[in-house]
Amino acid sequence: MRKPVNTLAMHPKTQKITLLGRKIWNKLLKEAQRQGMDEETHSAPLREIVRGIDYNSRDLMQVKKHLKAMITTLVEWQSPTKGEGATWDACGMLSHAKLEARRGGETWLEWSYAVNMRQELLQPFVWADLDMEILTQFSHHPALALYEICARYKGVGRTPRQDWNWWRPVLTGRPDQEKSANFEYRIFKRDVLNKAVAQINQISDIEVELKEHKSGRFISELQFFVQIKRQRSLMGSLDEPVDLALVGRAEALEIDADEAVSLIEQYGRETFEAGLNGLERRIKSDFAEPVRDKYRYLKTLLPTEAKIVVAKKEEAAARADPSSPESRREQDQRMKVWAEQFKARIRNEVIGELEGLPLEQQERLAAELLEDLIRRKAHPSILKRLQTSGWAHNMVRQEMVKFYAVRTRGSSWDEPTTEQLLQIAAEGQSN
Repeated sequence: MRKPVNTLAMHPKTQKITLLGRKIWNKLLKEAQRQGMDEETHSAPLREIVRGIDYNSRDLMQVKKHLKAMITTLVEWQSPTKGEGATWDACGMLSHAKLEARRGGETWLEWSYAVNMRQELLQPFVWADLDMEILTQFSHHPALALYEICARYKGVGRTPRQDWNWWRPVLTGRPDQEKSANFEYRIFKRDVLNKAVAQINQISDIEVELKEHKSGRFISELQFFVQIKRQRSLMGSLDEPVDLALVGRAEALEIDADEAVSLIEQYGRETFEAGLNGLERRIKSDFAEPVRDKYRYLKTLLPTEAKIVVAKKEEAAARADPSSPESRREQDQRMKVWAEQFKARIRNEVIGELEGLPLEQQERLAAELLEDLIRRKAHPSILKRLQTSGWAHNMVRQEMVKFYAVRTRGSSWDEPTTEQLLQIAAEGQSN
């Protein structure tokens, strides 16, 4: 794709440019350049722009959200090279967008660009040659934005120098606000620059090195040294496009869309969906503490869920092979062992929850358990121990565990599902 130099450093003024939004915009620009200047508007099947979605209402809502953002996001278009270009331009990333069902029921996307940018976008005079195969692999917006800039200067060997505050909105895709104006450079370097450079060097055709320039004791300007790799080292293009329905579910749980895309590309769709399911169960739990950082909690779930996905695939492959040593007798025995391990684990988990409850709530549960035991005509010695020593006594503990677990997890609380058994199996394999 020939990307005009004035589109390399997009400075958003009103709202954030997302990773997925930038990738879609790149695809639209490439398609519009292919169609040329003859028409004022451009159109293409939506599946060619955003592949891999089923066009149900939830997915289309995600598409519409990103298209609306491209229309309403005011951008200052500028080249990274100071003074390059005789004019200053500001407009939305798109002028208009329309989705319509055409013959055969296929959804088509129509779009156009602002008149002040159209000529430069479609027939650029100065541009950067960008490989779409590489662009699709980035899972971090700053890395994608920085790569687009550095790729333009790979023949020169270095980017121009710019004030570090200039780089901040250009790389993060976020407009400057009062809060970000007080952003410390060391945090920007740690959270944005270092991660962007690392991903570029890992997956692209160039290697990038950050060069800091000081004014006195403080960092004032930044530039990047660029070197072409002798041998291109790519992770492989993304055959599976982003599942917009999953991104929508993540956003409903207050997970940032770019972070969701990054996790999907890192762990895969199945693992990410399983992690979202676990997060939803945790949020809906009446007895657990509220989740303070949903993104961080989700990240803790994914490594375990990834092992489960692998174990499920291995299990399915073994069952599908009649000659596999995974005989029915051996498998049944393993299932029994895993079930016992699960029961022991879930009991310890319930006990931990009980011990973590406030004392008043523990006493209230003990009183309710006593009423239940009396109604079930439990042995007098159990009733006495509960009244004198509390629910933690060895004679009473199991009754309280079952009583509490049925309330919080249902009557099948200690009966493992297939997925839970596979989790036990996967953890056993990793130990």
